[in-house]
Amino acid sequence: MARTTTSDETSDDTSPAHPAKREIPTRSRIFADLTPLRISPDYRRLWCGNTVSWMGQQMTALAVSLQVYAITRSTFAVGLVGLCSLIPLVVFGLYGGAIADTVDRRKLGLYSAAGATAMSVVLAAAALAGYHRVWLLYTVVALQAVCFAMNSPARSSMIPRLLPTEQLPAANALNSLTSNLGLMGGPMLGGVIVGLWGYQAAYLIDVVAFSGSLYAMWRLPAMRPDQGEGPRRRASVLDGLRFLATRPNLRMTFFTDLAAMVLAQPRALFPAVAVLWFAGDAKTVGLLAAAPAVGAVLGGLFSGWLGGIRRHGLAILLAVASWGAAIACFGLSRHLWIGLFFLAVAGCADTVSMVFRSTMLQAATPDAMRGRLQGVFIVVVAGGPRLGDFLAGSAADLTSPAIAITGGGLACVLVVIALGFGRRDFALR
Repeated sequence: MARTTTSDETSDDTSPAHPAKREIPTRSRIFADLTPLRISPDYRRLWCGNTVSWMGQQMTALAVSLQVYAITRSTFAVGLVGLCSLIPLVVFGLYGGAIADTVDRRKLGLYSAAGATAMSVVLAAAALAGYHRVWLLYTVVALQAVCFAMNSPARSSMIPRLLPTEQLPAANALNSLTSNLGLMGGPMLGGVIVGLWGYQAAYLIDVVAFSGSLYAMWRLPAMRPDQGEGPRRRASVLDGLRFLATRPNLRMTFFTDLAAMVLAQPRALFPAVAVLWFAGDAKTVGLLAAAPAVGAVLGGLFSGWLGGIRRHGLAILLAVASWGAAIACFGLSRHLWIGLFFLAVAGCADTVSMVFRSTMLQAATPDAMRGRLQGVFIVVVAGGPRLGDFLAGSAADLTSPAIAITGGGLACVLVVIALGFGRRDFALR
């Protein structure tokens, strides 16, 4: 896919066109390819800032779940946290993607990150004041989802402008590493911090951590979408959906991820599982929440070999099926370290799936449409787990956590097999 240069790009070494002039080594790798961090200062700042801020957000996510469970003692109430963010993610994810294809993506990312920072301030102020109300937590979670849905399409759409096409798999592996470092370190630190100093400490640290993302966005050059020749027109969400309707292989990447995140998402049950299965506390919840990220981080650190994979579709199918199988095994475990092992295996499989799903989406989408397709991507990858939280919490209340987790994992495997047989050409991609 040809890369474009806008009038907003400069000619120094921060220009998106500059990395393409570098000679990229093609030797096989074992460890993560750090070339994107070396060749693009803008991408490097964005990656570092997102790593810090994402860790703070995951501390807040765990603290909110612990606070809701402490107030209600209900897995259903914890599952509702996911539902409260699902609707804003669906609506504003699509709308945010359309906005990202119309305005300066840098400004959109900067303003939405500032809004998310303000929401963390509200959580910290309420906790410091001793105002523990579930409705407030639900409201803030919904508003945080709005900010995330506006920020993520803008941020993701910038990456193909900062790097050459051949570096997109390496960049997506590094982005996965960012995400999972936060998912690993955030819950572990969050569990410890909440246990020692209370919810307000976790929320205050999140406020400080957001400064990394704000600084990275502020240093970026202007990032207006490339709409080609002719007058600039308003981007339509429907145009993005119509484009997706003509790309069956892109749709398959969304379907497989939904199978994993909706049917086999156990995180809403971690507070109950920690107590009922492992006789644990907040620290145990932190370990459970961090375990998938540990496996994902390891998958990211040793992701160099992913550059040699040519059948991305087959890799996605195998990775998602492996996620479901590992979650089902976790549902059968009653020893903490065995359970953590299977959650780590699931996280490693998720990294492989994410790298190839993101690469297929970025490579097959023109820049003028990239924000809207990233909006759909965010609805799936962020909205799917929220729906999965609600489904798992409801299923556990009706049956048991064991049935909800194991049954969900097996259902994921079966759905992926059905999808693979339904579109056999996807495995050849």
